[in-house]
Amino acid sequence: MKKIITFITITIITSAIIFIACNKNISGRTDNLPALNPQNIDLNAGSWKTILLSRPDTFAVAAPAAVTSTAYIAELNEIKGYQKNLTDAQQQSINYWSAGAVLRWNEILRDLVAKYNLPPYQNADGTYPIPSSANPFAYPLFPFANPPYAARAYAYISAAQYDALVACWYYKKLYNRSQPYTVDAGVVAKVPQTTLASYPSEAAVLAGVTAEMMKLFFPDEIGNLQLKLQDHELSAIMSGAATRSDVVAGEALGRQVAQQFIARGRADGAGAAVGNQTVWTALETTTIARGETPWYSLETPKRPPMLPLFGKVIPFLFDTATVSALRPGPPPSTSGDQMKTETNEVYNYIKNPSRENTRIVHFWADGVGTYTPPGHWNAIAAEDFIKKNFSEVRWARDLALLNMSLMDAGIVCWNTKYFYFNARPTQLNPAIKTLTGIPNFPAYISGHSTFSGAAATILGYIIPERANDYNAMAQEASMSRLVGGIHYKSDCNVGLTVGANVGNYAINRAKVDGAN
Repeated sequence: MKKIITFITITIITSAIIFIACNKNISGRTDNLPALNPQNIDLNAGSWKTILLSRPDTFAVAAPAAVTSTAYIAELNEIKGYQKNLTDAQQQSINYWSAGAVLRWNEILRDLVAKYNLPPYQNADGTYPIPSSANPFAYPLFPFANPPYAARAYAYISAAQYDALVACWYYKKLYNRSQPYTVDAGVVAKVPQTTLASYPSEAAVLAGVTAEMMKLFFPDEIGNLQLKLQDHELSAIMSGAATRSDVVAGEALGRQVAQQFIARGRADGAGAAVGNQTVWTALETTTIARGETPWYSLETPKRPPMLPLFGKVIPFLFDTATVSALRPGPPPSTSGDQMKTETNEVYNYIKNPSRENTRIVHFWADGVGTYTPPGHWNAIAAEDFIKKNFSEVRWARDLALLNMSLMDAGIVCWNTKYFYFNARPTQLNPAIKTLTGIPNFPAYISGHSTFSGAAATILGYIIPERANDYNAMAQEASMSRLVGGIHYKSDCNVGLTVGANVGNYAINRAKVDGAN
């Protein structure tokens, strides 16, 4: 019987993922883009303020060989050999990566989040297994890429890419080695020509730092990631933009930078975020002691709350004391008139859902098998960044600002959720049937609203002419949780405010990072 139930459950989840894939581009991947050709190559980006590196030359990069050396001439011949026999597949690889390597790695990351965003099925005794990074190949596969986990992955990888590219730009300016196609007329530039130095290769820096970081978050994917790295680096060589030594130096630099972020990640408290039975029980008893109705899981059997200690993870944009300072005041009492009014409001929306409300609920759902709400905002940002034609280092800087905001918004949100442990509308009124699933964590404050408030705030700073559009999107994402029966109005309104407060910390950082 257990096997039959498991099969049915897996079939339902698989069907849901197929449905989502058919109706929504899960990764937001963009195909057939022209090659990135920014007018502003941000030549002085080597002096921009880094995130973890104390200075851009933290890791030494040896001076390159002269372009007149025998070794360098052999590397030029390697490029010409590839170009003489370039296959269609190799040309497609050049086209793919040249559209923007920060973009492409971000799309790959969104795909991985969607792939692993699957909650594990329960054991025979009704308990739930927990994915383990120490044994990632056992069931359930590590990780369960839920929204907090995803926000943290996006943040670490984007921040590491940014620091690595700042270091890369520093050494490019220091050594100023010419692009291969400017040294040898026999090398064809298969990407837009640039005055940016080739050593170390920015493509290889990105490949090295990203592949190394993704090992931490998606250890099952190490083999696939290595293939992506090799494809990315080879495309840079075949395009005439980099020699073998440019690539070797770049990959080594990227991997060294990644180690700094990996060390931080191993000590930021995320490994303990799942808690244990003692923690879970204390949350309930403490809430009852305050005279409130505690949240409890509506799944059968009941699933432990999702990452109750994620609110203790060390943020990027501020310290842990600020997390508590950003935590809002309490929600309406579960026994008070305001809560009754807000619960009735949710029920009235659900009783006769409009087509427009149903549309926004499903557009912003970002549930199982998707790239999660943080990934949704990455896809929105990427679409607009493409139009701005940013340099690779500015792409990395702007995604780092966005994703640090999203991670830190998640930390404050989860800190608030488990501080108040507030019951959801479906718990206070069982007649409320949501238009989408019921998240397995407390109501106050809304995660979608908090993520969206943070994202809209920092994106409005990066692209000010779109600020009103981003705010409208955030409002719609927030509203989708109310009309979908998942949250009360106070969850949504306060979540937007808290998210905007977090986003302002990213704006403050952006104003002094040297990139303006």
